[in-house]
Amino acid sequence: MLEELRIENFAIIEQLTLDFSEGFNVITGETGAGKSIIVDAMEMLVGGKTDLAYVRAGSDRAMVEATFALDDRLRAALLPILARELLVEPDEQPKFVTFSREIRASSNRSIARVNGTTVSAELLQELGEVLVDIHGQSAHLSLLRPRAHLDLLDRYADLLEVRSALGQVVHTLNGIRSEIHTLVTDKEALERRARRLRDEVEEIAAAELTPGEVDSLQNERDRLANSEQLTTLANEANSLLMGDGDDETAAAVDQLMQVAQVLAKLSRIDKSLADDYALAEDISTNVQELGRTIGRYADDLEHDPARLDEIEERLELIKTLKRRYKVDTIEDLLAYSAKAEAELIGLENSDEHLEELRKTEEKTLRHIGELAQRIHKVREFAGRNLSRRVVRELRDLRMENTRFEVIIQNTEDDEDGCYIDDKRYAFDSTGIDDLEFMMSANPGEPLRPLAKVASGGESARIMLALKRVLSQADETPILIFDEIDQGIGGRIGAVVGEKLWSLSNRHQVMAVTHLPQLASFADKHYHVRKKVTNKRTQTVVTNLDNDDTRVAELAEMLGALGETGKMSAREILEAARGRKHDLTAEPG
Repeated sequence: MLEELRIENFAIIEQLTLDFSEGFNVITGETGAGKSIIVDAMEMLVGGKTDLAYVRAGSDRAMVEATFALDDRLRAALLPILARELLVEPDEQPKFVTFSREIRASSNRSIARVNGTTVSAELLQELGEVLVDIHGQSAHLSLLRPRAHLDLLDRYADLLEVRSALGQVVHTLNGIRSEIHTLVTDKEALERRARRLRDEVEEIAAAELTPGEVDSLQNERDRLANSEQLTTLANEANSLLMGDGDDETAAAVDQLMQVAQVLAKLSRIDKSLADDYALAEDISTNVQELGRTIGRYADDLEHDPARLDEIEERLELIKTLKRRYKVDTIEDLLAYSAKAEAELIGLENSDEHLEELRKTEEKTLRHIGELAQRIHKVREFAGRNLSRRVVRELRDLRMENTRFEVIIQNTEDDEDGCYIDDKRYAFDSTGIDDLEFMMSANPGEPLRPLAKVASGGESARIMLALKRVLSQADETPILIFDEIDQGIGGRIGAVVGEKLWSLSNRHQVMAVTHLPQLASFADKHYHVRKKVTNKRTQTVVTNLDNDDTRVAELAEMLGALGETGKMSAREILEAARGRKHDLTAEPG
């Protein structure tokens, strides 16, 4: 529910704060006082277009802000969006949400905020669509456009979820058909691709790559490149350990063996040195083994320039392949080759693949046909039901002779169409149906499109009738109507007021009106007037919270002066109250 609306420096509104009730809110006042400006501000707030002209002359910015109270259903609808945008904590269950929109005159920029956090206008619109449905003075024109009719009926019939599923299947079919088109129309490109893949697979296979071989080759290259130095160092180590026949330098192993002999004598005298003797024995044995190992290493070292060149060439080949195929390791090269080979197999078997794709295409077309047929049947039933209910509403609005029908058509014998029984029907992501609302306003006249037969007043009443019927399936909590009474006379103003008031059983409803009969049904009544202060015009809104002020406003709307006018206004107000009481008391 919209609890509070705050407007600053917007058009001729300098500063305005409005508190709304849960039921039916009505705004009245003289032409040009700013009634519709309030609706314009609300429309901009929930993501509508901004205009520099909205900024009040002499001000640097215009600002609109609203606070919405959230019930459990609204929280369930809004929280996933708010959480996605990190506008609420994970476990938070807010009772309110605040929108604001600001236009800066200096930069012609608008700033949107939700709960004080700057957001995009697109997000504000996404959230606003959950909360508010605004019908401006020309909004009924959208109901005259055939492309809007399908969405209206599907929403009424609760088909949007099923239609979304159909759209996913159609999307899958489009992917299949795109692949078929590529296979059929671009054979030369596919053959070029196959040749390239074949060359790549053969090139990588010819290299006979082995995972991990780069490290092994680099180690061998380092040994060969430094073989002379390695031989010198190994021989030096071996000489120190084992001796080189020069009696002047005692070998390490000989000295260690002498140490072991001395410790053997000591341990015979002092048993506590037995472990030290054993250690000396182990060390001398290990040093002998180390010396023999170093010696063998020195003997095995070779200086082989040919093998070094071979290794360098091998490493360069691997480096070139990795650079060419934009990978980092041999494992990546082998994976690339495997993937290319798999694609190559698919291309070499493109005829078989094409046949499989055609079978999948036909199967998908039959699936689309099944879904579309189910949707079509629901639309036919819902269309008949919608037509009956709209005609009933129009009779209440003094359009007793009006015929209204939902005409559903489809195109058969489409060679690319989906299958239903033994026929093929043209389709898109919404199904097989072309749909339009048709009407005949006078007896004997044929059904024709709404846009061709509805006058201004008639289209307003048709819009109200449709909204009345559709709103019962509409979950949008706030409905705003700007001068819905356009083209409607006072004779049926009370009927319109009653119907708008009845919508407030399921919605918070706001209406801008010139009709006193309609305004008399308000649960909360606001009067808008212009005031000139310091040679500046501004809008002033007064809450008419008692019978005297309401009667005075209704009398002024009637154009009746004096006590007679007030008596007429009071009768209108009392009649509306009586009708509301009767409707409330009616069962169901």
